[in-house]
Amino acid sequence: MHDRHRLLADFPVITTIPLLWGDQDAFGHVNNLAYLRWAESARVDYLLRIGQFPDLPPSGIAPILASVKCDYRRVLNFPDTVHVGTRIARIGNSSLRMEHRIVSQNLGEIAAEVDSILVMLDYSRNKPVTVPAEVRSVIGGLEGRSFEAPCPA
Repeated sequence: MHDRHRLLADFPVITTIPLLWGDQDAFGHVNNLAYLRWAESARVDYLLRIGQFPDLPPSGIAPILASVKCDYRRVLNFPDTVHVGTRIARIGNSSLRMEHRIVSQNLGEIAAEVDSILVMLDYSRNKPVTVPAEVRSVIGGLEGRSFEAPCPA
């Protein structure tokens, strides 16, 4: 577990997920889509923690996933457990850049790194909106640093 803390020390939210036998594919290793599901679960954990998970059905202003990118580092096999660290790297005018680090408990190494872009959306108008100051503040409190609004151009 020492490696888990070292590799995830800079991530305020850590989600622990046991691998499922069904996560493996015909090649005998965890399928690439499982990593994105783990990042999704971690993203939901983070958004719940900051009170920004949308109501269902979505209404009002809440983040929505706009983009996701995954860099695969290690092949994983069942049985194992992953620890997914989640943090906000940057807050733009209407977007949040979220980073996930997926660490294998068995290997004690980074298995993948996922970057997600979330856009603050007014669900009633289906339009992006500025990240509210209170959201910046709550994220800053969780992250232990300040996220100032970008200066208008």
